[in-house]
Amino acid sequence: MRTIFFTLFLLFACWSTSSFATLDEYHFDSEEQKSDFREVTEELRCLVCQNQSLAGSDAELAKDLQREVYKMMQQGKTKDDVIEFMVSRYGDFVLYEPPMKPSTYPLWFGPFFILAIGIFLLGRTLVKKKRSKEVELTDADQEKLAKLLSNTAENRDT
Repeated sequence: MRTIFFTLFLLFACWSTSSFATLDEYHFDSEEQKSDFREVTEELRCLVCQNQSLAGSDAELAKDLQREVYKMMQQGKTKDDVIEFMVSRYGDFVLYEPPMKPSTYPLWFGPFFILAIGIFLLGRTLVKKKRSKEVELTDADQEKLAKLLSNTAENRDT
């Protein structure tokens, strides 16, 4: 139990320090700008890591994108302007929560569709299994089977 707790503590400590380390590298005019930068870099996905935000990634591309976000915010662009620019340049994939539109339907509904197919196949298999009946052997069939088994046993012995 201690090992699990210690591991979780280390993971949290690494995550929390890496995601806010980027803020120390940049100088902001106000706390609002700093908070906007943090929000934008947390909303955008690292294109290299794919499972981390820009704020939490150490990839070079993520650092470049962080600098780009910082530069745009220093030019007076809003959070929405920065996000719109990133989406126009890299597509909806750069967002953790892509918008609902026909091109992103597979992202939104794909897991449910696959789950539905799995449930359907499981149900069909269970129904087939329930319908299949065990065949009972007649006395004559049992005698033939016993004779065959004894012949095979005799042939093995010799």
